[in-house]
Amino acid sequence: MAYFEWGPDLEIDHGPIDADHRQLVELVNELHTATSQGQGQEVMASVMERLISYTRQHFAREEQGMEAAAFPGLAAHCEKHHAITAQLQALADRQEAGSITVASQLSSLMRDWLSLHIRRSDRELVVFLKAKKRVS
Repeated sequence: MAYFEWGPDLEIDHGPIDADHRQLVELVNELHTATSQGQGQEVMASVMERLISYTRQHFAREEQGMEAAAFPGLAAHCEKHHAITAQLQALADRQEAGSITVASQLSSLMRDWLSLHIRRSDRELVVFLKAKKRVS
């Protein structure tokens, strides 16, 4: 069983947002698997770099879509994105400084954050888009 299971309750658009989220979940699972096999330090730098890069790309795509849809919660949503990006960068800085606990902290942080963010914040976009579609 994977550390972070993808399920229907995480689906947002059955398209590009879900594809991005699935990729992020896969990166979290890759890191957790390596850590649980005692290889976390060997893969940490690579996974951290890919996770930060892909997270930033995903946020940019998601925010562009929200802006195009005139989503009223865009500013608040962006703040949440900036907060997790700052947390990821802080962990990357600690990892570069030699901390050996970053791998497990990163796995937990991303699993918990993604799970809540998708189910709550991203779900708000779905509700908005459905309501907007009904009105038009």
